Amino acid sequence: MNLFNKLDALDLETAAKIQVAAMLQALLDQSEKDTAELYAKELKIQALILELAMLRRMRFGAKSEILSQLQQDLFEEACDADIAAIEAEVEQLDSAPRPPKPPRPRAGRQPLPEHLPRIDVRHEPESCNCGICGLDLVLIREDITEQLDVEPAKFSVIRHIRPQYACKPCETITAAAIPAAVIDGGMATVGLLTWIMVCKYVDHLPLYRLEQIAARDQVVLAQSTLADWVGRVGVALQPLADRLIYHLIQGNMLHADETPVAQLEPGRGKTRKAYLWGYRSNDLEQGPRIIVFDYQTGRSGEHARNFLGTWQGHLLVDDYGGYKALFSDQRTIASPCIELGCWAHARRKFFDLHSANSSPMALEVLQRIGFLYAVEDEGKELTIEARKAVACGKKSASLGIPTHLAETDSRTNRKRRRFRQSTGLHLEALAQSAALCRNRPFTD
Repeated sequence: MNLFNKLDALDLETAAKIQVAAMLQALLDQSEKDTAELYAKELKIQALILELAMLRRMRFGAKSEILSQLQQDLFEEACDADIAAIEAEVEQLDSAPRPPKPPRPRAGRQPLPEHLPRIDVRHEPESCNCGICGLDLVLIREDITEQLDVEPAKFSVIRHIRPQYACKPCETITAAAIPAAVIDGGMATVGLLTWIMVCKYVDHLPLYRLEQIAARDQVVLAQSTLADWVGRVGVALQPLADRLIYHLIQGNMLHADETPVAQLEPGRGKTRKAYLWGYRSNDLEQGPRIIVFDYQTGRSGEHARNFLGTWQGHLLVDDYGGYKALFSDQRTIASPCIELGCWAHARRKFFDLHSANSSPMALEVLQRIGFLYAVEDEGKELTIEARKAVACGKKSASLGIPTHLAETDSRTNRKRRRFRQSTGLHLEALAQSAALCRNRPFTD
């Protein structure tokens, strides 16, 4: 019996009952309003705690997202079965020949690389006669000590001398052809251009520092000249980049991701955000590993579609919406690609959630993903056929992450579901579950 039924049972006048009922209704309305405001504040606090924990980890915490202790205690409820399976695998490994272990690096000073050229400097004594008896000394051994030396960038001038010979009767002049150069008529040799490109793109030295390095040898290399050379070298290397792209898209499976970079705005003294779109071949396929970076000024999915063109296959990406058009049935120039979800991106948000409030749901997901990583690590040195055999042996230990999330969702009341929607983890993982399940060695 609610409060209003109890009020009707009281012996009160009608006017008094109406007044009391109005007061009760006002209190109930105020209570519901306060409860809603309190819950909204709780959601806000939880979201801020999660965001603060993530920012603290990014700013001060370790870059690694390893849960070493957790990954050692995976699936405690099936501990006996796991131990039995491990013992059986150990017996199989003991009967099979083991590959030799790589030699461990010794402690202390490491030997200098063998490929470096050796320059011998002999130090002979001042006299080859004994200082006591005066007899000739006999060589019994040599004490050899190696030191590492480096020759800094040393500029030199290469003079190309082309003698010109004339034939007086024929009135002709003969001379050797001009040597081929990357920049016709330029003063930079291939060695200088290589040094500039390596310093800029491998050692990440800006051009003004290269200008300062050259100035120490009284060599004038203006920053504008260096920038012009970099651009011309890029044009000269374009056929090589095109060939790399050609071999890259011959594969059936690719990795793709994009990362922001700061692009200078000439004349404004400011930067704006540009993007490097990276595409990588599959390490398990035959052939060399290929990584191609496509520099673009934006993050639109159109850049990925233009780069891949009519390519179709398995594409491993995160859940960024720019790639979704490649997997759509409405793709017109080619058949849709097959989406493979990235476990590292899916795991990261669960790691942040568990670090913020020790969520048991996030911990369970991290443990199951840890088991997947352990299986992948076990077969990383095997062939594709051997990896499939390992995967078939692990089917009984299915991850079941989408099933676990769905069951958690059904057991949780509506308020908790609203909180998960605010964090974005639960629904994102369920939405990408099909793509994630394709990117693992066993079925759900």
